Amino acid sequence: MKDIFQVLNDLGIAYVEHKHPPLFTVEDSEKHYKQVKGGRSKNLFLRNRKGDRHYLIVIEASKQLNLTSLADVLEEVQLSFASPERLLKHLGLTPGSVSPFGLINDEEKAVVVIIDKALLQYDRLNYHPNINTATLEIAQPDLGRFLEWSGQQVRYLDL
Repeated sequence: MKDIFQVLNDLGIAYVEHKHPPLFTVEDSEKHYKQVKGGRSKNLFLRNRKGDRHYLIVIEASKQLNLTSLADVLEEVQLSFASPERLLKHLGLTPGSVSPFGLINDEEKAVVVIIDKALLQYDRLNYHPNINTATLEIAQPDLGRFLEWSGQQVRYLDL
């Protein structure tokens, strides 16, 4: 697996690393983010009904996602959460560590990335560096640079 720190350094993307105890949910993270600037997100790994398409959903942390509405927008019959096994296979991640940085492990470019447009309002964004014991704070335009480098299909939607 590739090292996200090396990739970010190679791309010239500056980051601030915040170490913390393992965080598995947005609720867990609330008490550890007081000193962290910028937007926070929920990162959800979904699959379609057939299991032949996978989606990484990056939505503002305070929002609830309506899977039925999103399935309609994506022209899918149904969306559901993918299994930990699929998460490991496609992004090289385990539950609790999901973030856009896992895309470094999707060599087949099989995962479609859906970004909540609400995150574009923030100057800085925060994501786990493929482990849940740290958070990387990066400039919002640098997420775009990382996504472009990744070669993934990316869509920005109002979620």
